[in-house]
Amino acid sequence: MTGLTERAFAAGPYGHLPVSAERRALLRAVDERAATGVVLVAEVPTHDQRGAALVGTASLLRASSPQARLAVGDEAELRLLAVDPGARGRGVGAALAAAAQEEAHGWGASAVVLDTGTLNHAAQRLYERLGYTPFDRSRTPQAATDARIDHLDYRLPLRRRHDVVVRLVGDDEVDAVARLSLRAYEHDYDVSETYRASILDVGARARVHQVWVAADAADGRLLGTVATPRRGGVISPLAAPGELDIRLLAVDPAARGRGIGATLTEHAIELARLRGLERVVMNSGPQMTGAHRLYERLGFARLTEREREIVDGGRTFRLLAFTIDVPGRVGTLAR
Repeated sequence: MTGLTERAFAAGPYGHLPVSAERRALLRAVDERAATGVVLVAEVPTHDQRGAALVGTASLLRASSPQARLAVGDEAELRLLAVDPGARGRGVGAALAAAAQEEAHGWGASAVVLDTGTLNHAAQRLYERLGYTPFDRSRTPQAATDARIDHLDYRLPLRRRHDVVVRLVGDDEVDAVARLSLRAYEHDYDVSETYRASILDVGARARVHQVWVAADAADGRLLGTVATPRRGGVISPLAAPGELDIRLLAVDPAARGRGIGATLTEHAIELARLRGLERVVMNSGPQMTGAHRLYERLGFARLTEREREIVDGGRTFRLLAFTIDVPGRVGTLAR
């Protein structure tokens, strides 16, 4: 991985400059970056389809990381995005940036920040295409690892609203999310014992899939939740290739009227966009008319050809399906 990063930077506009000892130490501190954030890799199948070749890497750091130099507060920082010179033009950089953005969403980060050299025009085009905008944050003289290189700083806001934070559930919140979910469903519906058990099984769901929560930005109170699959997976039999399926959208009755359901659903659409997927799909019971109005207001349509009859709690009913196309997809790699 370190060799790939060194090759990538050597092939860039600053490859003619000598590499400082500090820079070399940063490149080799993979374990340290992983311990305080996440180190991402991009792989593509080899020609014989028997393995995978490493073609890119990037690190996402918290503001508290020793390797971060721009991030403050709850921002995440993207550093050392590198693409093997032989793999350029295949969308590797965009896929890594999209995966980093999804990771930052999982932390509940308010934004992703990064910097790049003023001569690195290809990187600037990539970041601006992904929605990053230049900003000016004064640095201490020690903040820049490469003193000879002038930098441009970029920022990508992540939150759709200032009063709510959407992030992955914490281990210590599983029971609270289970209670919130059951409270939300039992407030409006007659829940069977089988469905009740599924609603409450948040811990098992979070181990296999992703359980997201919407929390009040002011006091941290949990307001709602939704479950999505991890990258490359599905969470229900409904999803087809190229689709993201969501389950168990729930809003605490005490938080109704704040647009929490819409915020969580739009978050799922954003995840699908970052993963390069074409559609978001979901099932819903025929009695969940309030949810149906929300989906229709957001632009979902019925997916009648995938609807089916099911039996739950001794009752037979038609399980409805909804779908929406994902705009502006990113995150796919050219093979």
